[in-house]
Amino acid sequence: MTNSVPNHRIDSITFLGSFPKVSIAPKHKLPEFAFIGRSNVGKSSLINYLCDRKKLAKTSGTPGKTQLINLFEVDHKWVLADLPGYGYARISKKMRAKWSVMIEEYLRQRESLITVFLLIDSRVSPQPSDLEQLTWLGKNHIPFSIIFTKADKLKPQELDENITVFLKALNNIFDEEPNYFITSSAGRRGADDVLDYIDFVANLE
Repeated sequence: MTNSVPNHRIDSITFLGSFPKVSIAPKHKLPEFAFIGRSNVGKSSLINYLCDRKKLAKTSGTPGKTQLINLFEVDHKWVLADLPGYGYARISKKMRAKWSVMIEEYLRQRESLITVFLLIDSRVSPQPSDLEQLTWLGKNHIPFSIIFTKADKLKPQELDENITVFLKALNNIFDEEPNYFITSSAGRRGADDVLDYIDFVANLE
């Protein structure tokens, strides 16, 4: 069963700012959760759906809309970090390298970071850039969960098959199956599962 809005009620969201590097991002004592994925994976739409806001994160049919580290304080309980996408070919190599450095420095150095949510398009076969990003997170001992997006675009059997194929591709990388969620911004699915997990992890801190 899907819900028109998440059962979780988010009362307040404060935009903390956009930052070109982690060293100038404000420090805080709240648990921070980062969202990242290949360009055009539906990250901005998912963030807007999770937070029940229409224009919290900028959405666009053109990949590469997010270019900085965007931070939002949610209900004075946790911070959401919206990171630039990776794998977008229509920018210069210099810009791609700049984004890569910015993201890696954030993931390595951000002391308040608790978990990374890495978004995967459920419609496509395992992509090298996604597998490389997951491998990097594992090697650097950065906690993460996978969020499969755009589940409404597939029939249930196709969705199950695609997720199974992706998880099998991770067998050569991880000893245990990573934690994952299935979501659809358009189909209004999965928000409560993700928010329940955020609440659980945040309360452990």
